[in-house]
Amino acid sequence: MSVHVQETVKRFSVPDIAGRKGGEPIVCLTAYDAPMAALLDPHCDVLLVGDSLGMAVHGLPNTVGVTLEMMILHGQAVMRGARRALVVVDMPFGSYEGGKETAYANCVRVMKETGAQAVKLETSVELAEIVAFLVRRGIPVMGHVGLRPQAILAEGGFKAKGRTDGERDRVLAEARATAEAGAFCIVIEGVAESLAREITETLDVPTIGIGASAACDGQVLVVNDMLGMFDWTPRFVRKYADLRSEIDRAAAAFAADVKTRRFPAEVETYFSKKPASQ
Repeated sequence: MSVHVQETVKRFSVPDIAGRKGGEPIVCLTAYDAPMAALLDPHCDVLLVGDSLGMAVHGLPNTVGVTLEMMILHGQAVMRGARRALVVVDMPFGSYEGGKETAYANCVRVMKETGAQAVKLETSVELAEIVAFLVRRGIPVMGHVGLRPQAILAEGGFKAKGRTDGERDRVLAEARATAEAGAFCIVIEGVAESLAREITETLDVPTIGIGASAACDGQVLVVNDMLGMFDWTPRFVRKYADLRSEIDRAAAAFAADVKTRRFPAEVETYFSKKPASQ
């Protein structure tokens, strides 16, 4: 007989997030580990285990080198820290584009091994049939259109989308195809305000913007950017802290205390107990 512990905190579900269309804006941040997930969880509706971890955590130049195993490892960690937010795991480059069966097998593995509630795919008109295949088989899918980081090598860098009529039509078509395929929510990245607004007003599913203006139904940022961990951040990022400077200050103070033997002090030191007198 198994013993089940009753959760006292209700986790956001896929229908909860889908039902926020046109309502209270959806709050989303990336998370990559259990302690950070626990800190962000009370404030977020969605925690995204983004493949941005390749750059933010592992020091890779882009997200192309991120593996399925990396996403599973970090997804497991975030699920240990998050109790309230819907947890969505990015499917990395090469894990879903090759065919419907491959995509299904990899998505099932991610959901089973992490316990996450949904996966996110960088979507296109061509990949809409894969999204539909997954959704019909019970896998909740969040889409991602506009600037697609996994396509950086093909597109020559991180470039905003929708500035020409052709690009605008393509991104709008991607969003429509993704929504029609059954995605419950769509991330819009790096597009002009007018295009983000048109997509948001056209689709029946909520949109979450990153560099796509306040016209979207919600917003997401890379948590390391939001906390000021890097000396450079994209234009669309607002820093709510300067942890880079704080960490530098703390590390310098620690180093100084060690070199001058001010650390550890008596209060931070263990001593042997004196034997009891006979």
